[in-house]
Amino acid sequence: MSGGADAPRAETIVVDSGSAHLAVSIWGGGDGRAVVALHPGVADRRSWQWCAPMWAAAGCRVVAYDRRGFGDTQYASEPHDDLADLLAVTGAADARPAVLVGNSQGGAIAVDHALAHPSDVAALVLIAPSPTGYDEGRWPTMTAEALLDAQIEAAEAAGDLEAVNRLEVRYWLDGVDQPDGRVSGEPRRLMAAMNGRALGAAPIGDTADRAPAWPRLAELTMPVLVVCGEHDLDGCKQICDELAAAVPDGRRVDLSASAHCPQLDQPAALGAVVLEFLDALG
Repeated sequence: MSGGADAPRAETIVVDSGSAHLAVSIWGGGDGRAVVALHPGVADRRSWQWCAPMWAAAGCRVVAYDRRGFGDTQYASEPHDDLADLLAVTGAADARPAVLVGNSQGGAIAVDHALAHPSDVAALVLIAPSPTGYDEGRWPTMTAEALLDAQIEAAEAAGDLEAVNRLEVRYWLDGVDQPDGRVSGEPRRLMAAMNGRALGAAPIGDTADRAPAWPRLAELTMPVLVVCGEHDLDGCKQICDELAAAVPDGRRVDLSASAHCPQLDQPAALGAVVLEFLDALG
């Protein structure tokens, strides 16, 4: 799954926002289309290490960073705004306007950012996003999902972070109704390292409140690509369906043999889908 010997290598910089020192990786030159990749809540910027070189090799400048509580970012517990942190990164990396590629929690931040700063966002790629304001009462819970939820809750109550990490990797990387270990090798080791680090992170402090995004999806007038994995939760698939239909210029793509984080289990397929979308932007 490596990008090969000739794949662009990442430059690492640190961007200050409040008291935080945000760890940022940049692939590609300064003249290409800016792509900013936002990691899920079970990973960090390393989750893009296979897709980012593909996009950079195609002429993009790809930026990924660790949010507070993840990866190499240093921070103190303080009131903060995720969008202010994102603005600090895109400003320092000269990445405005950008195509925001957000997975899960990263997708929620991408949507919020596009609503708050539409001129800074050229397009959105939302991979199993979780926009705020969705009616959780309509969430279709799978039997395997409920069983794993109960196991994770028990491990959390027992303070067994190793078990929580193992179960969450199965949940989000394999897919709840797939065999344990469906995804193996470096992607699994990497996700366990990323999520394990996040589980042990110090508190980040209160985050800024914003109006729910779900009722405002029609305001997202930029092109929107919604990506959903074949093995993801039924609830995530439902959100992808409804979100793609709710935005004025949206379409949905399904990825076979993938769950919630295709940049880890199907990076070549995800990379190609995103490049096709970028090509269509002109």
